[in-house]
Amino acid sequence: MPLSDELTRLHELHQRGGLSADEFARAKARLLGEPGAPGSEPPGAAVAALNALRRSAADRWIAGVCGGIARSTGVESWIWRMLFALLLLVGGAGLLIYLLMWIFVPNE
Repeated sequence: MPLSDELTRLHELHQRGGLSADEFARAKARLLGEPGAPGSEPPGAAVAALNALRRSAADRWIAGVCGGIARSTGVESWIWRMLFALLLLVGGAGLLIYLLMWIFVPNE
């Protein structure tokens, strides 16, 4: 079925009350293949994103781990630094994770 027919069918379902506004928006985004829509990412996209992870050479305080994660996720690096600091205070997991990433994540 062509994309235009699918969109028309979705719109008709929404108009008849078969879909809520939120369900309609999610289904439309999935059909259009918009990034970030549930089900729009191809299988293995998470693995590809993980393989593309690199430690930052420019945004670094110690090893560039937080800067690299920030570049791959789109979240500011200071938020990642705060998260690692909080994990450090809660049982020391932040330090262990940071050290492992420093060892195993390649530099850019």
